[in-house]
Formats: sequence, structure tokens, C-alpha cells
Amino acid sequence: MFSLLFGAGLVVLNLVTSARSQKTEPLSGSGDQLLFHGADRSDFSIMIPPAGTECFWQFARQTGYFYFSYEVQRTLGMSHDRHVAATAHTPQGFLIDSSQSVRGQINFSTKETGFYQLCLKNQQNHFGSVQVYLNFGVFYEGPEMDHKQKNERKQLNDTLDAIEESTRKVQNNIFHMWRYYNFARMRKMADFFLLQSNYNYVNWWSTAQSLVIILSGLLQLYFLKRLFNVPKTTDTKKPRC
Repeated sequence: MFSLLFGAGLVVLNLVTSARSQKTEPLSGSGDQLLFHGADRSDFSIMIPPAGTECFWQFARQTGYFYFSYEVQRTLGMSHDRHVAATAHTPQGFLIDSSQSVRGQINFSTKETGFYQLCLKNQQNHFGSVQVYLNFGVFYEGPEMDHKQKNERKQLNDTLDAIEESTRKVQNNIFHMWRYYNFARMRKMADFFLLQSNYNYVNWWSTAQSLVIILSGLLQLYFLKRLFNVPKTTDTKKPRC
């Protein structure tokens, strides 16, 4: 019995010690609150209703570089204005930058830790929806470390430092290649929807013109036939002079 109580005490002590030793990063102005900041990169498409607004939040640390790019892929409805308004706000709610175009970018260095707000407004279209492709996130040029980790790193071998530096450069280059790839994806989807819209427009317009040509030919044939329609003459029914 004593051994079971002793083992349970050790388990509780380990849990308390591990909970105290967790490294947490509080949100600006929120004390020691734990954070769930999710992924550092996101890319997806969203449909914004007429005169609607959609907002998203992305977590970033103080020493990061934030990027936000968007492109309107297509419009649905009566209005065909592809311009949208994009804004970026700090965790405290202050405006960082804004953009109003068919496609645009908002890039800035993060000055504080927290959730940055990104908003898109379809304010130009009151009778049409727009589909927008989004690509946003945050990246960090170098690893974050405290003073103790820096002192430990000085004791490492120069070869390992060189390998680590090369690996970090390769990772940064791969990340920027991924960003350019997303730009190409945005343009590709926008071009695809434009080609599809033109294809449907040409097909419907060609079908309508074909129907008009066939209908006009039938009407011409009908009226020409009536011009040569001679009534039959009989002894009781003869044409008058």
C-alpha cells in the first residue's frame, strides 16, 4: 500500500514539474495566458458575399516578418467589379496597412507578439459575390534562443555551425520558392476562371446567334412561299380583273 502511494506521489510530482517547466509566450496584454497559435502559413480560397466582410487572425511573434497576399479569382452575380479592400491590424487593433485592388500584398515586420487581424471587404459589389485566393503567414530569419543557448552554441564545432547555417539558408530559400509557387497558383486559377467565363460566354452567344439565324431563315422562307402562293380557280370561283 505504501509503495502504491509513493508511486502516485512521484507521478503527481512529475506532472507538476513538467507543467512548470513548459516554455510559454504570452499574448501582448494578456499576462501568462497560454496560446494556441496554429500554423505559420495558410493558403485557401474564400467566397465573400455582396457588400460582405471576412476577417482572419494569424499569430506572430515579435521578431517575425508577416506577409499577406490576395487575388480575386472570379465574380458571381449581376456586378462584375473585381476590386476588394484588404486591411491588416495589430493585436491592439491599430491599422498597419491597406490595399484596394484586384490583387495585392501587405508585408510588414511584426513589432509585438499576438494575433494579427486580416480583413477583406467586398464593398464595391452590392449585387455580386467574389471568390478570393488568400496566402498569408509569418516567417523568421533566424532561430530564437536565449542567452544560455547562445553560450552553449559557442562551444559547438565550427563545422556544425556551418552546416546549421547552410541548412537555415536552404530552408529560407525553399520557403520563398513556396511563396512564388503560391503566386503562380493564384494567377493560374484566376486565368482558368477567366478562360472558363469567356468559353461559356462564347458558347452561349454562338448558340443564341445560331438560333436567330435559323429563325430568320424560316421566316424568310415562309414569306417567300406566300408570295408565290396562287389560289386555285374554278368555274364558280375565278380571279377578278
